[in-house]
Amino acid sequence: MLEKEGKLIMSREDEEIMAWFERTTRDAADVQRETLRRILAENAGVEYLRELGLAGLTDAGSFRARVPVVTHADLDPYIQRVADGDASPVLTAKPVTAISLSSRTNGHGVLLALQLRTTQGKRKRLLFNDDLLRSSIRFFHASYAFTNRAFPVEDGRVLQFMYGSRHETTKGGLTATTVMTNLLRSEEFTASMAARSRPRLPSCSPSEVVFSPDFDESLYCHLLCGLLLAGEVRAVSASFAHSIVVALQALERVWRELCADIRRGAASPARVTTPAVRRAVAPILAAPNPGARRRAGAPATMTGSMEHYVKKLRHYAGGVPLVSGNYASSEGVIGINAEQHASPESVVFTVLPDAAYFEFIPLKPPCTDAAADDDNPAAAGSSCYVDADDANPVGLTDVVVGEHYEVVMTTFTGLYRYRLGDVVKVAGFHHATPKLRFVCRRSLILSINVDKNSEHDLQLAVDSAAKILACDGENHKQLEIADYTSHADTSSDPGHYVVFWELNGGGEEDGGGVLQRCCDEMDRAFGADAGYAQSRKTCAIGALELRVLRRGAFQEVLRHYVAGGSSAGQFKMPRCVAPSNAGVLRVLKDNTINIFFSTAYDYD
Repeated sequence: MLEKEGKLIMSREDEEIMAWFERTTRDAADVQRETLRRILAENAGVEYLRELGLAGLTDAGSFRARVPVVTHADLDPYIQRVADGDASPVLTAKPVTAISLSSRTNGHGVLLALQLRTTQGKRKRLLFNDDLLRSSIRFFHASYAFTNRAFPVEDGRVLQFMYGSRHETTKGGLTATTVMTNLLRSEEFTASMAARSRPRLPSCSPSEVVFSPDFDESLYCHLLCGLLLAGEVRAVSASFAHSIVVALQALERVWRELCADIRRGAASPARVTTPAVRRAVAPILAAPNPGARRRAGAPATMTGSMEHYVKKLRHYAGGVPLVSGNYASSEGVIGINAEQHASPESVVFTVLPDAAYFEFIPLKPPCTDAAADDDNPAAAGSSCYVDADDANPVGLTDVVVGEHYEVVMTTFTGLYRYRLGDVVKVAGFHHATPKLRFVCRRSLILSINVDKNSEHDLQLAVDSAAKILACDGENHKQLEIADYTSHADTSSDPGHYVVFWELNGGGEEDGGGVLQRCCDEMDRAFGADAGYAQSRKTCAIGALELRVLRRGAFQEVLRHYVAGGSSAGQFKMPRCVAPSNAGVLRVLKDNTINIFFSTAYDYD
């Protein structure tokens, strides 16, 4: 940043990024045509496109006529060949430099999500090459430019809860890990971040902490470094709000140990065991910092983003702004949060027209309600979206404000007309490019009979029940839902929904019957789906089961995934646990302290 007449102005580099953003969004249609032309011209000879008879054609009409819309399952055999060592141009002409392991936490995609295993235990592989590396670099530069404009800070540090994931080697000798880990290990990426005329704020934690093999050790050291450098902290960040909530909950548990380490000037040998990590944090602890030692014992306030956790983060953050992240996935970059002062609940993402070639499949909910609105989701029925009657994909500049779509991407990394599975609503336009509001994952997560309930429906049901809990001032004055997940239990006849709650305290007893009322309310809320309501009335689906978990249960779920190779920093709690995921179900059931069955559909 430069200073002029006492006011901060943007650096020349950030001004150039803003000019690029304005230019590409203004000429979005032309940029999209050129982006598709480049992708197809560069990959004209790849096996996949030759099989489809594209024959070097690069126009959108020929492309759409010959190349089908696909899912990951359609491309997986080709990706597997590359991972196994096939060096021929199978999907891309440029060499594949690594394999990305997607963090599809319910088997599908999530915002800024990149982790080693899906929460259902199945790995999803995608290709990583220099095109994705450079696209990501520009994406990060643009993100910093918008942050600099919204929150100009000249110096200081960021407390960044980031965790490098493990990597594995494929049969073909390629490194397979998360996209974020691939970026962090890239010399070009780190050099590019450092080479900015105004580099991003340095992290409080050294890289050894980020890449610690032990999640609890890494988290402890992040907190330790953050407290020691608290006077320099200007922002707190993570890929998911969940990571910040986990960190702050850990702070509430271990603050006495942290304070003791700060006063002593050395890390606890019981908490920090990895030699490289101990060596990395030792200079920070040893540095003269009498202020930190005097302040040791005072709680810290931090910020982040992600919908269910926004209320909890506001509690922790006080008046510090909560800023939502951007819209990207392991498939590629999608959109940027250009309006960073907006609340996390109302954030929209402006699509970057040169990041990929975008198409959008028109969608409609099975039950529409004129009163339903994303700003009033309780008015809506089931949010399990289906293809509209005329479901032919439309181009980036042809979407309609207020309508819902599924995102389709064609990328420089071998994805051609790839269904992302994300439901978005067009909230408006920035020049000629749409601003998208992320609505939900399209896939069903709860279904036993003819019922269809999505992640969004589950969230609405939990939110509805949480209002009962919040209003019960006499018996549950301090109780809140810390986290939740669900399971479609078909081991019994009839099958039924199981919802798992972890409360911030209590739950062993149900004073005043409020938890039973919460259970009944969730059962009724799922009845917004006509198939569920009818199935409950005819006993084709059994009574909803609410299981209350002991505190720390979801921390055990996180540790279960980390032990299996997942990245803690990219972890997102699965909102539905599949029957095949026996390990997580066992953790949840072992931590159950109370069980309720709904009486909402009991009749005399």
